[in-house]
Amino acid sequence: MFSRNRFFDFSQKVNYKNEILAGLTVAMTMMPESLSFAILAGFPPLSGLYAAFIMGLITSILGGRPGLISGGAGATAIVLIALMKSNGIEYVFAAIALAGIIQIGVGLFKLGKFISLVPQPVMYGFVNGLAVIIFMAQLQQFKTVVNGESAWLSGTPLFIMGGLVLLTIAIVVLLPKITKAVPPSLIAIIVVFLLVLGFNIDTKMVRDIASVSGGFPPFHIPAIPFEFKTLQVIFPYALIMAGVGLTEGLLTLNLVDEITTTKGNGNRECIAQGTANIANGFFFGMGGCPMIAQTLVNLSAGARARLSGIIASLTILIIILFGAPIIDRVPMAALTGVMIMVAIGTFEWVSFRIINKMPRQDIFIGILVAGITIWLHNLALAVLIGVIISALVFAWESAKRIRAKKYIDELGVKHYEIFGPLFFGSVAAFNEKFDVTGDPQEVIIDFNESRVADMSGIEALNKLTERYKLAGKKLHLQHLSEDCRTLLKNAETVIEVNIKQF
Repeated sequence: MFSRNRFFDFSQKVNYKNEILAGLTVAMTMMPESLSFAILAGFPPLSGLYAAFIMGLITSILGGRPGLISGGAGATAIVLIALMKSNGIEYVFAAIALAGIIQIGVGLFKLGKFISLVPQPVMYGFVNGLAVIIFMAQLQQFKTVVNGESAWLSGTPLFIMGGLVLLTIAIVVLLPKITKAVPPSLIAIIVVFLLVLGFNIDTKMVRDIASVSGGFPPFHIPAIPFEFKTLQVIFPYALIMAGVGLTEGLLTLNLVDEITTTKGNGNRECIAQGTANIANGFFFGMGGCPMIAQTLVNLSAGARARLSGIIASLTILIIILFGAPIIDRVPMAALTGVMIMVAIGTFEWVSFRIINKMPRQDIFIGILVAGITIWLHNLALAVLIGVIISALVFAWESAKRIRAKKYIDELGVKHYEIFGPLFFGSVAAFNEKFDVTGDPQEVIIDFNESRVADMSGIEALNKLTERYKLAGKKLHLQHLSEDCRTLLKNAETVIEVNIKQF
């Protein structure tokens, strides 16, 4: 039944039944992932649930559109693994809060559109590397400590662990073929939990990794030195976490826009994400971003308002407060099985189908980013290198496209019609087009199909003018665009060029 009341700024009527049921379903699908990713990244298990609660509640209230679900996401958690190992959890919480500040800045200055500048090959490499890391991390659950040293499981413990993991995977794969009314990952965890409990099976549980003591997220200022060196350590991770979160968020927001045929506010979503991540940094959460899978679950359950996200968050808080003893006894085999399926679902299998249709440089960039991600577990470095190489490849390709059409008119004036941008990468090829000694007394360079893009281009024109001047000849620039004229005017104190007016 529909109510005529509006919930926050949502202009449509709210179906409270759909919203409540969708919220409960989202909570059940979000918890296993948040718990598993927290353990994977080295956080206390409860940090994943805190992140699911804090991210979900704040972004549901303040976010850029209704229907979007945020939580403790793997993409942002994986970014922090290297920092966790090198500097510890206090630095990680500081990096999460700093990432939030960066995200708010992006939203306030309306820079969300620049997230789309991350090239697709870098995204493929990042996502595929992330999937491999998630999968490889699950192999650690097949190890145990013997005489203070790590060793692979063998014999009965190995068969028990492997059997429970395979059972979990089987349920996650097969259950949707029977019914989609319940989250398969949740049912898989419940079945394995009851099986281990009922038959008193001896296997590793969450409490063997870390204790889960329930309680409201406590306020905590990260215990780090407040100095510039600390900022140097955390800033790269914060920047990449902010970028990954905003990329995931804005992609998910666009997806919801398409499904609901409504328009969200990307910059408002950036601010909401940032606010939630700052709260995570000071309330023991592992941070996060919008989650595509949970958002699709929410929409498919009929939710179209903000209420479902709020219900999901409050449900997770109730489970944190009263369900800690149960979470403690969840078998690690169940979470391992769920995470293996998450890894399989995360991998961009389409990248294999289109690999022979992609330019060679894009294939190289994708493989390089994935390789750095897997080898160094440093997503910050991988994405940064991928973006830099993509930019250099683009500059190289653009530089090769500059060309000149040459002719002499009836007055004996030689014209060079330039095609393609003049910038640092194309300066050398541009200079090769001109025959200063062989040209007549007057030369015109026509920029109708070109533009001067940077200081390197300006300096190239200045030096070319000087070469013609030394040869006793006159050089004119023609058909410069307005922005090129402004660029040259700003540099007129250090260069000398002749702009032909028409």
